[in-house]
Amino acid sequence: MLNTDRRPMSRATAFINGNPSLPYPAVERASSGVALLAFLAVFCFFSSTVSATPPQRIVSLAPNMTEILFDLGLGDRVVGVTRFCDWPTAAKRKPQVGGYTNPSLEAIVALRPDLVVMTDEGNPREIHDRLVRLGIAVYVFRAKRLAELPQALRNIGPAVGAEKAADKRAAAIEDALRRFSARAKQREAGIRTALFVIQPEPLMVAGPGTVIDDAMTILGIRNIVSGTAAPYPKVNVEEVFRRSPDVIFIGRGSMTGTRGSKLLQQWKTLPAVRKGRLHVVGETLYRLSPRLLEGMEEMASLLERSGGTAGKR
Repeated sequence: MLNTDRRPMSRATAFINGNPSLPYPAVERASSGVALLAFLAVFCFFSSTVSATPPQRIVSLAPNMTEILFDLGLGDRVVGVTRFCDWPTAAKRKPQVGGYTNPSLEAIVALRPDLVVMTDEGNPREIHDRLVRLGIAVYVFRAKRLAELPQALRNIGPAVGAEKAADKRAAAIEDALRRFSARAKQREAGIRTALFVIQPEPLMVAGPGTVIDDAMTILGIRNIVSGTAAPYPKVNVEEVFRRSPDVIFIGRGSMTGTRGSKLLQQWKTLPAVRKGRLHVVGETLYRLSPRLLEGMEEMASLLERSGGTAGKR
């Protein structure tokens, strides 16, 4: 039986399945002299332009945004992050402004940012509105799906003063996705269905509308829970046996402690497990950033080794 509860179940999934929020304008800056326009911008969702001067002090309110900023070579301009921003290592040394869903406005303002980057899913709308009223520029990253990432990078590039780097990275991601799709078509058809475990107890898996589900499709496999309504549904062990995926992926972080071992014991008679097609993988696919390509490469290589010879990369 599937459970369509949408609530995040653990610290590990807190930044994956954040609280839904209202739409945000893409970029906003308010000033005391245009209070009425600021009010309309906030509540009617109009967008203003970014200053021609590249921001020098950026606060990131989401782990994937921190990864993107560092990937674009802007790590030295990042002056604040959330406590969930753990990659790259240098991000851990940045001042923290609180959590992903509950950042501290006071901590953000104290860092004197000239730009705050956030997402429109998970980050609180209230923080966005209060920053705008204080005259602090805010950039809202809207992409949620894998196919949206390249254009989203092209959009944020000018806002952070890294247009060329963003365009280059976007093109590289598009090329990589095409190559993954081509490899999938050349792989032998032994593996058709899959399951990706986010956490073992209660058993939560990646469902439709997630980056992981998008990656599965590009890699030529069908997610066995793709027909559910929730992005991260809870599934019971019996349902997994009934649907019997050809391959199972489990995020490495979820295998710590006894819960992971208990799950493996319960699944030891599953055909995928008996055939050696249960793989513990990294968690780079959990966040919509360029680093997700590492996770796709890991999954593609495992599929090729498990299900037949791959084509030329």
